[in-house]
Order: sequence, then C-alpha cells, then structure tokens
Amino acid sequence: MMTKEEILTIFQETGVIKEGHFLLTSGRHSKHYMQMAQVLQYPQITAKLCSSLADPFQDKQIDVVVSPAVGGILVGYEVSRALGVKNIFCERENGKMTLRRGFQIEPGQSVLVVEDVVTTGGSVKEVISVVEQSGGEVVGVGVLVDRSNGNVDFGFPFHALLSMEVESFSKESCPLCLEGKIPAIKPGSRGLK
Repeated sequence: MMTKEEILTIFQETGVIKEGHFLLTSGRHSKHYMQMAQVLQYPQITAKLCSSLADPFQDKQIDVVVSPAVGGILVGYEVSRALGVKNIFCERENGKMTLRRGFQIEPGQSVLVVEDVVTTGGSVKEVISVVEQSGGEVVGVGVLVDRSNGNVDFGFPFHALLSMEVESFSKESCPLCLEGKIPAIKPGSRGLK
C-alpha cells in the first residue's frame, strides 16, 4: 500500500494539483482542482496507483469493475487488470448515466465501482444505481482521491488512496465569484458529447 506522502509527491510531480477558480462536476466552486489526467498519462505510475487501490478488494469475489466515463475509465481498467476481472464503464446518454456499447451487468454479479476523484460522489452514486438496476451487487467503491475527506457515504465499503479536505463553495458563497476577478473554468469531462 502506498503512503499518503508517496501519493502526494507523485501528484505534485505530475501536475495533478491545480490552483485557480474551478467549477466542479458537482456544481460547486473551488480554488483547487485535481486534474487526474495529468498522472494517468503515465502507464507505469497509473498501474502502481491502481494496483494499490485494488489491494483492499483482493479478497472480495469481484466479477466486474465499473466506472463512470470519462475520468474513471483508465482507473477502472487498471484496477480490473490488478484484480484479473472484466472492466466496463457507464456513460451519459441524454444526461443520464447508462451502460452502452453492449456492456452488461448480469444479475447477481459482484461489482466494484471505481472513480478517479469524488467530491460529492454524484457520478459514483449514479453508477451504483445503474449496477443495482441491472441486478448487480455492489461490493465496494474505490477512488484515487476523496476530496470530501471521508464525508461521502456510498452505503458500501469505501476506500480512497488519498483522502483530503479540499474546500468547495456554492456559487453564491464562492469568495472568488464575490471578488469577480477570476472567472470559474470547468476543467472536467462532464458535458462532453
């Protein structure tokens, strides 16, 4: 298992941690953003991080790893490789998270849901709903970074490689919006077609 210091060092060296004025997928604003694509461009580092993320789930009888597109696809793939199981992903169709591309979850299959970063956990909760509607059984949730510092509850065993509190604000209470100097930018993948 990797230490918090090792993970933070990797994130700093690969440019994951960004500062500015960001509009998060959750709709909240933050002065900090975790651009996980910066570290995921390095296959050896990604494999190391995802193998460490998979470790706590090795004793679960997992049939398939499912992740939300776009941010979770590479993480899901590498975690599934570490576990030696099938990997699929959910994506949005008309604004709703769904399985496409012929992907299926069979009733009774044990499913691990993984994601790159969670703040409110909205995308992961949507994937959990897709799994349950398909008859799959969620056995856990794994993420590279939990920005809520453990405050998100998925109702299943939850493991984050790195858990930290990253302050976020509603648009109405965002100090950067109130200053009006720096416009918020949306660096994530939500809204891609």
